[in-house]
Amino acid sequence: MDPIRALLVDDEFLALQLVERFLLQAPDIVVTGKCRSALEAREKLKTGEVDLLFLDIQMPALSGTNLLKSLPNPPVTIFTTAYAEYAAEAFDLNAVDYLLKPFSMSRFQQALEKAREQLLLRGFSGRPPEEARDFMVVRADGAWRKVFYRDVIYIEGMKEYVRIHCRDQRLIILESLQNLESQLPAGQFLRVHKSYIVALKEVLSVKGYFLSLRQGGRELPISRGKRREVLKLTFDEFR
Repeated sequence: MDPIRALLVDDEFLALQLVERFLLQAPDIVVTGKCRSALEAREKLKTGEVDLLFLDIQMPALSGTNLLKSLPNPPVTIFTTAYAEYAAEAFDLNAVDYLLKPFSMSRFQQALEKAREQLLLRGFSGRPPEEARDFMVVRADGAWRKVFYRDVIYIEGMKEYVRIHCRDQRLIILESLQNLESQLPAGQFLRVHKSYIVALKEVLSVKGYFLSLRQGGRELPISRGKRREVLKLTFDEFR
């Protein structure tokens, strides 16, 4: 398996050294770059060769939070900062953890474990991207589970949790709907509402701003801006 590629971003040299030293205890992670500013990091991130980002917040010219907001497909991110007041904003940006300086090795390892779980959820396996999988891996009821895309009917967002409705089971996982959406294969799933993602093959009919699903006749709402896209992707006559 290829290693997890980490980028370290902090304007303090000693902080960069500390994170790098802690990462020497993680054989599955390799540091591919160290940046002293968010502007420098933004250039490195354009290569798409970063899986895990360790990011300070207060830096000159561009803050860590504003850097993350500017990225269309951000890597899994752990914030490392001396300021507790930015925690809520960091988690709103889907950071997997928020390390408050000075942090211990044990606390750092806890954050790493969260990052590994998130990478696994996103499908990271060290394989080339062209080797597409027909399933995703989620953690539910204390166990790692394969969820095959063909079995998913729709996915429901519930604040910090999501409920995955499959043909033969329902799974509740600790994840944001936005993060899960980014892992689903394009063309098979569509976010039709702020709280719902549907498998397009399961859509039976559309009436007004509601769609009906084949299984059980369940109706789900459609956002006003998504109705035309649902029709185009689901029914040939609207292509």
